[in-house]
Amino acid sequence: MQTSAARLGILGMALIGLTAMWAPPAVASDTDYPTKPVKIVVASAAGGILDTVARQVALGLSVNTGQQFIVENKPGAGGIIGTEIVAKAAPDGYTAGHIATSHAINPSVYAKLPYDTMTDLAPVTQTVNLTNLLVVKPDLPANNLRELIALAKAQPGKLTFGSAGVGQSNHLSGEMLKQMADIDIVHVPYKGSAPALTDLLTGTISMLFVDALSVTPHIKAGRLKVIAATGLQRSKALPDYPTLNESGLPGFNGNSWLGLVLPGNTSPAIVQALSKEAARVLNTPEVRDRLLSQGVEPVGSTPQEFRAFIMKEMERYAQAAKAAGITPQQQ
Repeated sequence: MQTSAARLGILGMALIGLTAMWAPPAVASDTDYPTKPVKIVVASAAGGILDTVARQVALGLSVNTGQQFIVENKPGAGGIIGTEIVAKAAPDGYTAGHIATSHAINPSVYAKLPYDTMTDLAPVTQTVNLTNLLVVKPDLPANNLRELIALAKAQPGKLTFGSAGVGQSNHLSGEMLKQMADIDIVHVPYKGSAPALTDLLTGTISMLFVDALSVTPHIKAGRLKVIAATGLQRSKALPDYPTLNESGLPGFNGNSWLGLVLPGNTSPAIVQALSKEAARVLNTPEVRDRLLSQGVEPVGSTPQEFRAFIMKEMERYAQAAKAAGITPQQQ
């Protein structure tokens, strides 16, 4: 015959079992991230440098985490359309964005954005640094920066430079060239760098600042020649090209960059986890070699480093936009 204590013990075990049966399923913690597919919104059309790098990073993240990282292209308005999607997405880590230099430029170009650049988006990591090249047609009678400046001074208002649009990074690089070299060259805006490059190849415009990946085939084929590169130091990916900084315009910096962001209120643990995984991909030897061969330098910074970098870039481009006389416009 069972004692009262024994009966109570059996009843207690039964209650524990029932509690376990009816307990809600465990919720995955931030440390388990990711547990399902992640969407990376690319704020540009497919095929460009922003898209190309995003797909290489997404592939590496998919392999390393065992979850799919899917690239979705949302071009338009200098990256604002795609970035707004990320800013207004659920802050759960499953919608990320791949942004470009325009992210730091837009606050100085547009009077009002549909998001706050620094609070509605959480910087994750700078993925790459892009060395841009100042290129011209082979028949332009200038083979270096000194000769190009002399040519522009001899023909004020005759030479033209293209850009991806008013306020885009290559527009501001052209304006910095005008100011620092004290030359009169005319800006011709396009709806993207691709049509500007097409017109440069046909001789419609005189020069263009453009990423190395886009123009390397034309350089190798002899259809374009390089005047100089845009970084403060020579690029590890393109060490043979002198910079404007070393060629007579001290302090000139027209490099571009790309990076990953998440919605602003995303858990710091998720932000750190994605940053760590992205840096692991970018530091993989085969990925590094592939990017360097395309004229792109992998970075893989921490969220804190990337935030500080974006803030400095916003200040730098605000000064450039003001000097160029760009009035903030409605988006």
